[in-house]
Amino acid sequence: MTKRSPFRYFKTSPEIISLVVMMYVRFPLSLRNVEDLLHERGIDVCHETVRYWWLRFGPMFTAEIKKRRIENLKSSRWHWHLDEVFVKINGKQHYLWRAVDHEGEVLESYVTKRRDKKAALKFIRKAMRKHGQPEIFVTDKLRSYGAPLKETGGVERQETGRWINNRAENSHLPFRRQERAMLGFRGMRGLQKFVSVHASVYDHFNQQRHLYSRDTFKTNRAAALNEWRGLCAA
Repeated sequence: MTKRSPFRYFKTSPEIISLVVMMYVRFPLSLRNVEDLLHERGIDVCHETVRYWWLRFGPMFTAEIKKRRIENLKSSRWHWHLDEVFVKINGKQHYLWRAVDHEGEVLESYVTKRRDKKAALKFIRKAMRKHGQPEIFVTDKLRSYGAPLKETGGVERQETGRWINNRAENSHLPFRRQERAMLGFRGMRGLQKFVSVHASVYDHFNQQRHLYSRDTFKTNRAAALNEWRGLCAA
């Protein structure tokens, strides 16, 4: 049976829709910034259309990326860096938990109202259900990690110390830039959806250019872009 295209009811081409979603999620741009950039290229799209497209197709692209990269994620059981960051939603403080592997790939993101044992335990169990048990948990000195790691059998593999969790700290920077461009978030559900999509798209295009020669970087970048254009193809 032929797979039905998810773009079949849209007059706009799939290439433009995927370009719009990539621009908004990958780069620190507002909805109106994306609208203006498209207008300069002769594409007339309203900023509310940009919002609708990323909400509808962003999770779909994310699922395709995760499906294609699932084999590579087996190596993510080596080191996990766990950290949490403060996020304001309608003026109220929430917490974004993030699990990052030793190569900087974001494995899991989870939004909670509190930063206690219950929230930490739910976050760790959610990550372990998807990615298995890591060899080492690297965390900061937040006490909320102790009891959950003890319950999940990882307390003896926990490492804490100054600067050793910089991998997780640096992973927050792209999200922070996007948060400023979007002028914050209005609800936990919207934030949870965005961080999940943003992490997958950022990991897909993050080539870590400082590790490669210019020619190798250009080859990897072109391969990532071609793979993105093939997502959800009919």
